[in-house]
Amino acid sequence: MKVLVSGEVHVDYGQIFVASGGDECDLHDAFAGQEGVGLCGGGTDGTLLLLTGLYIGGVGFTAELHDSRPALDETWEEIVEVPFRPLSENTELRQWNGKNRWELGLEVRDYRVRYSATRMDDGRGKNVREDDEPQTDDRYLLQIWPAPPEPARLLKQTGNTAATWHRFATSPVG
Repeated sequence: MKVLVSGEVHVDYGQIFVASGGDECDLHDAFAGQEGVGLCGGGTDGTLLLLTGLYIGGVGFTAELHDSRPALDETWEEIVEVPFRPLSENTELRQWNGKNRWELGLEVRDYRVRYSATRMDDGRGKNVREDDEPQTDDRYLLQIWPAPPEPARLLKQTGNTAATWHRFATSPVG
């Protein structure tokens, strides 16, 4: 396992992206075809839209690259999986509007992505975190490993914020 990103990542509009070319994806397009799987939108080629509870500010975030499917850690409150295939070898985790970015070093091949979250409802309740305030309790983990494509799956959902996004992904309006 290789840690690609670890620390505080700033989110705007409760969003951060994984992109391998082009601009950020549209919220509605990101969840197209995911049948009720919110939080991590993989409906736009080469892009993932990752949603957080906190609307604006820094959150704890880790991204990992694995050789194979990692063990499922049930201590996370929200867990989804989606397929992902980068369009180029320049794949980055990007803050909204490209304010900051981290190169992920992914090959152009099929991957499976597991996005896990904890304390999303606390982040949503805080809404905005100023730079001089302590970090909120919501945290996020993005795990990536090579795998053939398979449909998006909701593995665990406990909070209201995640439930809202899963409902949105059931019938997005374009």
